[in-house]
Amino acid sequence: MSVFDLSVNILTKMYAEGFMERYQKVFKALGEMTRLKIIKLLAVKSFCVCELAALLDMRQPRISQHLRVLKEAGLVTERKEAYWNYYSLNREYLKQVFEDFNVFLKEALEDHPDFKPVAARIKHLHEDNRVARTKAKLKSR
Repeated sequence: MSVFDLSVNILTKMYAEGFMERYQKVFKALGEMTRLKIIKLLAVKSFCVCELAALLDMRQPRISQHLRVLKEAGLVTERKEAYWNYYSLNREYLKQVFEDFNVFLKEALEDHPDFKPVAARIKHLHEDNRVARTKAKLKSR
């Protein structure tokens, strides 16, 4: 199988899985400081909610809300041990998301269904009146 065929297979799989929605969930989950701190702590070891609450000096319900967002994004896994739920970083999923995202960034706009119209407009951007007016205003300042 050629590199081209492999890339096409990866991209086809990514489109089928709704990867744009997946990226939106992942980056939204990572876009909050407390959740980033939780991710960093879980990169060290697994913790239960009460341990994370103590480490971050926050109330348990708030930590639970952040963990729910991280879990829904697939970044965190949960395992029950006696009375406690322990949370861990889902390293494999995180690695796959960033590998797929790198493929997405390298992909030509024309090859991506969501960006085909934009790719066509880029060719004629210099003719767009809105762009010309905005640039003229900024130039005259």
